[in-house]
Amino acid sequence: MPSIFYAPDQIRIDVEERQTLLNAALSAGIPHTHVCGGHARCSTCRVIVIEGLDNIEPPNEVERALAERLGLPREVRIACQATVRGSVRVRRLVLDDDDVALVGRMRKSKVDLTPVGEEIRVAILFSDIRGFTPFTEALLPYDVIHVLNRHFEAMGSAVATEGGFINNYMGDGFMALFGVDGKPDAPMRAVRAALGMLSAMKAKMTPYLLATYGHAFDIGIGIHYGEAVVGPIGSSDRKAITAIGDAVNFASRIESATKDVGARLLVSEAMFRELSGRVVIGKTARVAVKGKTGEHELFEVTAVRED
Repeated sequence: MPSIFYAPDQIRIDVEERQTLLNAALSAGIPHTHVCGGHARCSTCRVIVIEGLDNIEPPNEVERALAERLGLPREVRIACQATVRGSVRVRRLVLDDDDVALVGRMRKSKVDLTPVGEEIRVAILFSDIRGFTPFTEALLPYDVIHVLNRHFEAMGSAVATEGGFINNYMGDGFMALFGVDGKPDAPMRAVRAALGMLSAMKAKMTPYLLATYGHAFDIGIGIHYGEAVVGPIGSSDRKAITAIGDAVNFASRIESATKDVGARLLVSEAMFRELSGRVVIGKTARVAVKGKTGEHELFEVTAVRED
C-alpha cells in the first residue's frame, strides 16, 4: 500500500492507489488548504514533491493547464488533481492566510508622482537579508522564490502602512522611499516602518521559516535623510520611480554597516537630528563609510518613544 509523508506536518499515512493527495491529507485530518473546494479553480492546494515524483500520475488535462498558466515547475503538483501510485514525500506550500493571499497575486504600485525628475528631501531605507545564501543552500528554486515573495510581502506591508513604497528590489534586498508623496515627517515614518519590519520578522517570518524549513534568517536596515533626484527611469514601456544621488549611496552604506556594528537598524546623523528625541537609541558607532571621507556617526534605533 502506498504511503504519503506530509511536511511540515511530519505525518505519514497509508493510502489507496489513485487517491488524490488532497483527499488523503483531509482524510488524515491534515489542514490542507483548498480555497476552491478541490475543484482546480485555484492553486492553494499546491504541494512540492520532495521524493517519489514518478510515483504520482502525470498531470491530467486540468492540472496541466493550470500549471502552465501559473508557470509551476514539474515538482510542484496540484494536490486536488494529483493521484498517487506509490510512496511519496510532499510538502504543503500554502500553510496560512498570508500564503493564500500571496499565491497568484501581483500588486502594482499605487504611487502617483509627477512624470518629471525633481530634487527633494527624502528618507531612504535600505534592507537586506542576513544569511540568505546559506539559508537557501538546501532549498529548491521554487522555495527560494516563494520565501522571497513572502518576505517582501511582509516587509512591503510595513513600508506601505507608513506611507512609503518599495521602488527597487536588489536580489534579497530592497530600497524604499518616504517623502516623495508630499506627506510630512518622512524620517519618523521611515523609522516606524523599519520597526514594523523588525516586528513582522519576529511575529510572522521567523516562526513561519522555522516551522517550514527548520531554520530562519534575519535582516539589517539602514536609513538616511537627504536630497536625492527622484523621477521615472527606464524605457518608455517599463518606467519605475527611483532615487539617485549621494544620499542613496550613503543609505546603502549604512545598511551594510549594520553587520559590523552588530545592530539591526541604524540611522544617519541627519536622521537622528530629524527624530529629535522621539526614538529610543541603543548603541552609537563612528564608522568609516565606503565612498565617504572621514568617519560618520550612526545610531541604533530600538523603539519609538510613546511619552
